[in-house]
Amino acid sequence: MKKKIFTALLTAAFAAAFIACEGGWALTGASAADLEQTKFDLGHLNSTAHLLAFVAAEEGFFKEEGLDATLTLFASAGELAAGLTTGKLDAAFIGSVPAITFQSQGQPLTIFGGAMTNGHGYVVKQKFVEGLSDDEIDIKVLKGLRVATTKPSVQDLELQILLTSAGLSYSTEEGKADVTIVYFDSQKDAYNAILGAEIDAVSVYSPYASRAISEGYRVIYYCSQQAEFLNQPCCRQVAESSALTAKPNTYRAFERALIKAYKFSQENREKTLDDVAKYIQIDRNLIETEVYGGYAQSVPDPDKAATIALKSSVVKFGYTGDYDIEPLYDTSVYETALRSLIDENPGDKIYAGLLTRFENANAAAQKRF
Repeated sequence: MKKKIFTALLTAAFAAAFIACEGGWALTGASAADLEQTKFDLGHLNSTAHLLAFVAAEEGFFKEEGLDATLTLFASAGELAAGLTTGKLDAAFIGSVPAITFQSQGQPLTIFGGAMTNGHGYVVKQKFVEGLSDDEIDIKVLKGLRVATTKPSVQDLELQILLTSAGLSYSTEEGKADVTIVYFDSQKDAYNAILGAEIDAVSVYSPYASRAISEGYRVIYYCSQQAEFLNQPCCRQVAESSALTAKPNTYRAFERALIKAYKFSQENREKTLDDVAKYIQIDRNLIETEVYGGYAQSVPDPDKAATIALKSSVVKFGYTGDYDIEPLYDTSVYETALRSLIDENPGDKIYAGLLTRFENANAAAQKRF
């Protein structure tokens, strides 16, 4: 009973759109009374690149927007998608390739924002590249090796693209091709597999890349350093389609919180690292490398044009048959949220920069593959 009374009082307080004294929260978007729901469940992966959610939670941006947000760690894209379709989650950060694959299978999932750009690659055991400098290591070192990754994933798609470009064949059957690919259910499982003798190289995303280097593995490539993968869209903000349509104010408030978190991450480096460290338990120096080292970007922009370009490769390499992605890609949530923040902060250069990025991306899609 006490919990119910407290919740009611808290909701009423937010609905009043109060301006709190020092140390409190101030509602700057829609009041809680305007939201279709205030409780909001977000699923994420064990990735430093999902920092927008971590910062929004720790810095009170969800609360400012009237949301009582709960962040829950999941192991894989499949689990996140299931959480959305069963109503356990309101939104999830899901990789671009899995999201596209799930959509093609008929799952009612709509992409409405971004969470991570680039931030992945492959590493290999030192013994297979002994005597080679970093510049001499490329995808060809995988010939004759067993490589662990997940499917569907952008890491796997990139691997197939690079192997094909290098003239190397690949198969899941040992001895049937130049490279043997071994699939695991999650990135964590794939990474743990390289600790044994059965796996020689493995895909990584933030923060596994920095962890791998610290543990003595060698980088084959970072996608951010490959011309064909420049600004590659990775994790997207995804919601169950009917929920997104039915609760526009709630999702707008969620998006505003993430955009505020992006601004904060650009202006408050040390505090951002503190926030991420509460969710990702690795050495702080590794977090800093992943977040600010140039290997990944945590940007809320939907990157629709780039993701549609990526979809053509997803189809080409057999992940899925073609389908119409337009009804399942909604950029209006982000645009409306961003423009509302610009209206409230007309001189803010970061918000203005996000709008320029959004408009340019929509005007001219960059061809990748």
